[in-house]
Amino acid sequence: MRRLFRTGVPILQCAIAAGLAWYLAKYVVGHPQPFFAPIAAVISLGVGLGQRTRRTLELVVGVSVGVGIGDILISFIGTGTWQIALVVALAMGTAVLLDSGSVIVLQAASSSVLVATLLPPATAGGLTRMLDAAIGGLVGFVVAALLPANPLSVAHRNGRVVLGELADALRGVAGAVSKQDIEAAVDVLAKARKSQRSVEEFRAALEAGREIARFAPIRWRRRHDLDHYEVAADPVDRALRNTRVLARRALSALREHEPVPRPLPGMLEELAGAVTLLRDELASGADPVQTREAARAVAQKTTVEMFSEGDFSMQVVVLQVRSIAVDLLQATGLSRIEANEALPALHPEEHRGTDEDED
Repeated sequence: MRRLFRTGVPILQCAIAAGLAWYLAKYVVGHPQPFFAPIAAVISLGVGLGQRTRRTLELVVGVSVGVGIGDILISFIGTGTWQIALVVALAMGTAVLLDSGSVIVLQAASSSVLVATLLPPATAGGLTRMLDAAIGGLVGFVVAALLPANPLSVAHRNGRVVLGELADALRGVAGAVSKQDIEAAVDVLAKARKSQRSVEEFRAALEAGREIARFAPIRWRRRHDLDHYEVAADPVDRALRNTRVLARRALSALREHEPVPRPLPGMLEELAGAVTLLRDELASGADPVQTREAARAVAQKTTVEMFSEGDFSMQVVVLQVRSIAVDLLQATGLSRIEANEALPALHPEEHRGTDEDED
């Protein structure tokens, strides 16, 4: 039921667009069987969001390629097993040469199959079907603009998942090192390695939110509400990557029976708390001031004395704590230089980095 509720707006969009595309193509334009119009409307919308403009263009091109090649070849070679195989191969190959998008290739294949099996070759070289695809794609785009999803709800939902995984990983490492639990560290690392998919979905959600806010008139006032998420996206991605490194080195340290710096478990818990604060402040639309202060407090504890308490792997863990604290500070809107200023120097000549430094 939760999944159905979350996808309610896209389902409504697809239903309305399919019916409207059929009506326009059949009763306004006058096509007797406008099969491709509702299909084009549904595909251009999709239940997923993001890159709708590109997907609509890919759809129209894909249908054009599939129908065109299908019409031409089937008119000369007829329908049969090898004819269908040849038509599909040529349609998909042509689509790949035109563009790498998956929609254009699959739509070219499915359109050519329909022409080769169920639908007789069209008169006027398939222009009727190409026009139906254009009508469907345009209707889908207009319906998406007039009945849009809430761009912030999309960002909130995916942002909570990513930040939740980051906080869980940090807490998991804290528990593992405090209890010297190697199996727990293995479990944390295994889960952390699966987190990149959530980051990719978060980025896709932000892209969808930007598209909705850009094209939907009733969502124009939301254009600037995604700014905090936009600022946080890259630093949160880096924080997750650094956390995976941290978890891996913590596991190595436990296996080598290295001493654990006494403040480390508490600092990891504090970092997890800062991530939770960031999640809540982003969801509320507030400037993430509390997150900034929490991350700065952790960064200031990564002193040379703490660094000297551990052997090699634990020293790497401390360095990763510093990096994650900097990532969280940048997620609150600070520049890299400003974030690095929160770090105590490990030696007098330490280079703190610039905004152009790579991680």
